[in-house]
Parts: sequence; structure tokens; C-alpha cells
Amino acid sequence: MIILGIETSCDETSISVLKDGKEMLSNHISSQIDIHKEYGGVVPEIASRHHIKNIAAIMEISLKEAEITLDDVNYIAVTYAPGLIGALLVGISFAKGISYGRDIPIIPVHHIKGHIYANFLENKVELPAIALVVSGGHTNIIYIDENHKFFNLGGTLDDAVGESYDKVSRVMGLGYPGGPVIDKLAYEGNKDLIPMPEPKVGGYEFSFSGVKTSVINYVNKKNMKKEEYNPADIAASFQNRVVDILCKKTIKAAMEKGVKNILIAGGVAANSLLRKELLERSKLKGIEVFYPSMELCTDNAGMIAAAGYYKLTYGDSDKIFADLKLNGIANMGIEED
Repeated sequence: MIILGIETSCDETSISVLKDGKEMLSNHISSQIDIHKEYGGVVPEIASRHHIKNIAAIMEISLKEAEITLDDVNYIAVTYAPGLIGALLVGISFAKGISYGRDIPIIPVHHIKGHIYANFLENKVELPAIALVVSGGHTNIIYIDENHKFFNLGGTLDDAVGESYDKVSRVMGLGYPGGPVIDKLAYEGNKDLIPMPEPKVGGYEFSFSGVKTSVINYVNKKNMKKEEYNPADIAASFQNRVVDILCKKTIKAAMEKGVKNILIAGGVAANSLLRKELLERSKLKGIEVFYPSMELCTDNAGMIAAAGYYKLTYGDSDKIFADLKLNGIANMGIEED
């Protein structure tokens, strides 16, 4: 089975070719990070224009590397949500054009499910498992049963973890995206120097607005008093608190659900401290942690093709939960627990 994956939900244009759900024949990504750095974040209209400009060329490169033509493709898996509307429409319209012209069925894929299934491309993952979804727009703990059915256990009540990194980076003048910059800078600072609040939210819910605001207030006060501060100390203190919150709640979910596997998914899965701490803490509890390679942490079409494969194999629930829309989980086929 050959699946052509298409991903254009934000600022990466990506086309992949996946064979039998596991063998990645190609997975090309055209990133727009350097373009959007000037604006301190992604500009939707600019992102859409660059998707239009790049998508056909990226597909040509991907097909050539995979040594196939569109005549060999059995299915097209394309991201339909969540994401920037204009950017999504480019990928969806492109997929529809190929589908109509070549009579190839389309598999609509939820972007976050793609991030979760990125783990299955490089690892032999046994279910049930707990997935920690951490990205610029999402922070959720999801339980996956043996039949690949998804249950949302909890999510962020305000800012997503990746969004918090970007805002903290912006207030310190470190640029965009904030995650890689803060992760690197944190190793040069003292994580115990600046107190960071621990949000008092129960269950598997998250709240990062207080941690983010404490950094903003700290920096503003220093600037008002014309006092110097060390950005590395702030980065270390902020990251230490965020990672501690994520690790504690994720391990708690795994233990209470009686599962032995944890998956990290999303752009923040590339965070070095999160990987290290979750791996070490989980090992003490007899739990194994899986995370994608750096290339598969970012938005890419390989993960979308993988999610499409498993959707074909195991089916997909069409139940929609309106109360989960703020977390971008609606239409994902996730049920409440």
C-alpha cells in the first residue's frame, strides 16, 4: 500500500511517500521559519502564499526520491485540521485535485493524530499507551487503547506549552521560535535562582499562563528599575518548572491507567530536558518512553501518511466533543474518559 502524505497546516510544506504503513520512501519538508522570524511569529497570509508556491515542487521531489509516480499511489492522506485555514486549504485543494484527476481516494487526517503516530514510524509501540501532546497550540494527555481508540484525559486550560515558550522568548528579546532558543540557553543558567509558581489545577489539566506571566512580570520589573538580569537563569527556571509539570502529570496518568508505554508527540517533543527527565523518571516506575527523531517532531507529511494508514486499518470515530474545541481536539475521534 502506497500512501501520499500532504501536510500544510502551518508554516511547513511537506509531501511524503509511505509504503505499508512503516517504510518511509521519502519525506520532504520546506520550512518557512526564516521567513516568519522577521515578524516574531507565523503570518497566515504569507504562509498560505508560500505553500502555493512550493507544494507542487515538493511533491515532484518526493515522488522522484521514492522512485514512483502518481499512478502507484493508492491513497492520499492530507491534514484537514487543526491549523491555519488558508494554509490547510492549500493542502486540501491540492489533494482534491490529484484525487479527481487520478481517481485516488483521500484520507482526511487530524494533525495531532499525525504527531502521535510519528512515534510508530521509528518504534515498535505496544498499546495501550499514554500520549503527551506538546506543541505550539496543544498540550494534552491522551489514552490510546489496544484498538487505537483515543480518549482525552485532560488538556491546557489556557496557554499551550509551546505558546508559552514563544511568549517568554519574545519578552526577553530572544526571537522566534522560542522553544529551541530557551532549551539551549537553559543549560547556561541556574534553575533555582528565580522562583516559578506551580499551577494549582487538578486531574490531568494544565495551566501555563501563571508561569509565563511570572516571567513577564520579572522582566518588566527589572527593566523598569533599569536592573540587569541573566536570561539564562530565567530560561533555566522557566523550563525546569514546565518540564516538571509535564512529567508529573504524564507519569501519573500512565500509572493510574496501568500502561507501560508513554509517547511524546508534537514540536515540543524535541525539547532535550523534557526527553531526559521523562525518560529518567519513567524508568524508575518501569515505564518506557518513546519519542520521534528531530525531523519527525516538526510538522511533516510522513506522520500524516502514518496516521492515514492506521485510520484505514482500525477505523476512526466521528464523535465530536464541543468542549474540547479550545484544545484543537474536536473532530479528532477522541472520546472523554
